[in-house]
Amino acid sequence: MSALSPASAAGAASAQPTGQQWTIGHGPFEATVVEVGGGLRTLSRDGVDVVAGYAADEACASGRGQQLMPWPNRVRDGRYTFAGTEHQLSITEVPRGNASHGLVRWSLWELVEIEDEMVTVGYRLHPQPGWDHFLDLRTTYLLDDSGLVVTAAARNVGPSAAPFGYGAHPYLAIGDTLLPDVGLTVPANSWVEVDDRLLPSATRPVDGEPLDFREPHWVGDVRLDTAYTDVVRDDDGMWRCTVTAADRSATLWADAAFPWLQVFTAIAEDRKGEVGVAVEPMSCPADAFNSGEGLVVLDPGEEWTGTWGIAPA
Repeated sequence: MSALSPASAAGAASAQPTGQQWTIGHGPFEATVVEVGGGLRTLSRDGVDVVAGYAADEACASGRGQQLMPWPNRVRDGRYTFAGTEHQLSITEVPRGNASHGLVRWSLWELVEIEDEMVTVGYRLHPQPGWDHFLDLRTTYLLDDSGLVVTAAARNVGPSAAPFGYGAHPYLAIGDTLLPDVGLTVPANSWVEVDDRLLPSATRPVDGEPLDFREPHWVGDVRLDTAYTDVVRDDDGMWRCTVTAADRSATLWADAAFPWLQVFTAIAEDRKGEVGVAVEPMSCPADAFNSGEGLVVLDPGEEWTGTWGIAPA
């Protein structure tokens, strides 16, 4: 066995768990996108965290900033039928027996283009066990005066129709504020009840429920790992979900491609790592490969696009 050359040894010593790091900036804003999963590792304004990310020498944990394609959330038993063919995906959430959060969040994405204020990353998703299709995936992260703007795209470059869903998993940072003292606004009229495997069992109105955050109020003793739908959009067509801490506030917004969102508070409750509340824009709910709810079907040559962003107060 030959020893590593000095150059190889230096490269091995400097390798990062999430691969290459691409940093962009605009005015007071700075963001870092990573090679592994093409996800968002950091976003800050004037050096203060806007998202609860992780260090360059750490692996991504708890889905921080990851992209969830070609489905967000879960597929029951990893099984689904599409175009008359049954498929079995790998079980990646073993305790609950689900296929979780898609196929690309640990894949190596390529740098497509980078400028001072913008970076685009891409990945071609090939057929694999449980998945028969070819998708070209592209995500552009742009910083402007408002904050971060993310545009995701998926084009079917294969010979047959493909099912598709998208989600993103950023955490809005809350600093030292304890979860009960965090303010939350969720502009949605319905929430999704789940079973013990966190799979949908019913969709219910938020009226009269502790999960109703249409008017901003403190989280208090409510704990959320909750999907919302029937979103309320502003005049510009966007819905806006706001997380407010003692020393900072940020809004995640999304366009018409995202009729769903998920809010997740366990990291803020457990004070794990950099603390934040996950606000996840989604094109469809959990188990859409089976229910068909919100599922996008891309014909050959067809493309889906969606835009979301984060604007600190």
